[in-house]
Amino acid sequence: MSEVLIREATATDLPGIAAAFREVVAEGETYCYPDGLTDEQIADEWLLPAPWRVAVAYAVDGTFLGVAKSGPNRPGRGAHISTASFIVSAAARGHRVGRLLGEHIIAWARENGYAAMQFNAVVETNTGAVRLWQDLGFRILGTTPGAFDSLRHGRVGLHVMWLDLRADDGHELGPN
Repeated sequence: MSEVLIREATATDLPGIAAAFREVVAEGETYCYPDGLTDEQIADEWLLPAPWRVAVAYAVDGTFLGVAKSGPNRPGRGAHISTASFIVSAAARGHRVGRLLGEHIIAWARENGYAAMQFNAVVETNTGAVRLWQDLGFRILGTTPGAFDSLRHGRVGLHVMWLDLRADDGHELGPN
């Protein structure tokens, strides 16, 4: 895949987001969303207002490649920790789109003063994603056994993964 363009998402991106979302949900390997969500329901989950950042990735020919969203993991006293979710279309997988979106979102979270990023539910059998997040500095804090009902593997664990966004400034945060 040649050049990937990443920009802030708008409502005009919903057709690409919805198609990729439905594709990933139908695969049954990465997200707990139910089948059959409407475009409006998908928009409610993925086209979020500030303080969230929603970014989309496109090929230079205009082909939709993926979407990422990031914002506070919890409200109030937990809002200093970010979370994020990613969807890469099947056709774009293996072409570094997930890595580019991940790097983009991590940089955005750092620039916006988040102390860390926590993924609450990374399916343990999604080895490509687990490896990518570890390559980007995340560590697995723990795994909830059997918390995800994989279409191919049955009940498998969900990892909680963590990245200290302040590590570069010499101030380690959180669990070691």
